[in-house]
Amino acid sequence: MQSIFEETTYNQIKARISKLDDNSKANWGKMNVGQMVWHCQGPLNIILGKNHYGMKPSWFAKLFFKKSLYNDTPWKKGLPTAKFLKTNEGKNLEAEKAILENLIDETYAQKDKVEWAPHPAFGYFTAQQWGQMQYKHLDHHLTQFGV
Repeated sequence: MQSIFEETTYNQIKARISKLDDNSKANWGKMNVGQMVWHCQGPLNIILGKNHYGMKPSWFAKLFFKKSLYNDTPWKKGLPTAKFLKTNEGKNLEAEKAILENLIDETYAQKDKVEWAPHPAFGYFTAQQWGQMQYKHLDHHLTQFGV
């Protein structure tokens, strides 16, 4: 599994984001491109400790979902989205892309960090798992929009 902490992967993700425009259409799901880019900021805000979105530890999530966040198995199309990472508001794509790219840069800048704070719902991840999880989420949604 690739990781956002790998230079090649980091550069590929940024290049894919740059290909998104207002005409980008989803291959599945209900989000438009601006909403998707806004949505992708959430997990990066969590890893950076900027926002925990009121999440609480969940034994259910740890037991049944945690490993799927960073393993090699692709996520299914149309999985439900957590309410706090959904919006029905229109979003300015270029503004949201700039925020997302800055969050990716901040995350990548911490690539050598060994110890990370626990995820508010899933608990502890290794640095490798954090990097893989961030990549997997971004890749899933960029694929959703064909880039």
